Amino acid sequence: MNITATLSPSPIEQVKVAGHNFYIKRDDLLNSHFSGNKARKFAYYLEHHSPNITHLVSYGSVQANSLYSLAALARLKGWQLHYYVSRIPSWLKGSIMGNYGQALALGAKVIEIEEIQPSLSKSDENTDNLDRKMQLYAETLPSTSLFIPEGGRSHTAQVGVNQLGKELAEYCKEHALNNSENPAKIMLPSGTGTTALFLQTWFRENNQPINVLTCACVGDENYLKQQFAQLNPNTSQWPTIVPTVKKYHFGKLNQGHYQLWHQLLQDTEIEFELLYDPIGWQCLLDYVSEVANTSNKSNIPTAIFYIHQGGIIGNQTMLPRYKRKYPNLFNNTDSC
Repeated sequence: MNITATLSPSPIEQVKVAGHNFYIKRDDLLNSHFSGNKARKFAYYLEHHSPNITHLVSYGSVQANSLYSLAALARLKGWQLHYYVSRIPSWLKGSIMGNYGQALALGAKVIEIEEIQPSLSKSDENTDNLDRKMQLYAETLPSTSLFIPEGGRSHTAQVGVNQLGKELAEYCKEHALNNSENPAKIMLPSGTGTTALFLQTWFRENNQPINVLTCACVGDENYLKQQFAQLNPNTSQWPTIVPTVKKYHFGKLNQGHYQLWHQLLQDTEIEFELLYDPIGWQCLLDYVSEVANTSNKSNIPTAIFYIHQGGIIGNQTMLPRYKRKYPNLFNNTDSC
């Protein structure tokens, strides 16, 4: 497979969803191998020369978007990727597809965490926390191994995210969307919140009248704040967390999420991914409706952007799961 590392500025499209106008930042079109927020987070490593590195080590979900992007990065750099997961479901082993399948095709080694259990200290042998186990394991790695925390949660992510900020700020300036009294809003759902945090930080440090909105998809609002604090303790540079009306179990199939995803596909002719985007869009639509119903119309933003962070390869595994659990949703749709 031929891998290229070119990351050109992604396009911006205008769409209408639920009667509201939005701008979509199409980071899903950045690069076929490094799309979305992972391309932004890993841009530093694409540009940085590391002649002594032979192995790339990371961890997370077996269906994570980062798995595929890290595999592409390793192939491009001539490294061997070792990616650790809590477990690989038997059904996925028997039907290899999605980010997992694409990563294996690029030469990645996806390893269940128990295979490195002997390397951990005895006091932590019984812990079930993947992050904790990998932090301990990282301490044993040789200097020839590059360790990247789950989802690219690192200060190096600022390099690519800062470029994203520049592209958005330049677009707002060119189209007269800069308004200090009524700033443009940028919405993106969060896992660790790294992209949202560094994006808002860049806008603040460069005096850009743009506010970042995000929502917690993996944990709750407190979890997201903890992630922010680890990377930047200055709360004035944190994005605004839009609350979710309902609590969702991350990764669990939700009929409403699929229906919103399908409606977005019909309204915009853009395919979003099925894990984060339905939550992100629902929070955004709730936010816009709340603002529109206020008596102070000056609160309505000059423009609202939604960042498409890629990850649609993961739909290869999500859609069959939805079809098995909710076959009635597919009787009159053409989504598959």
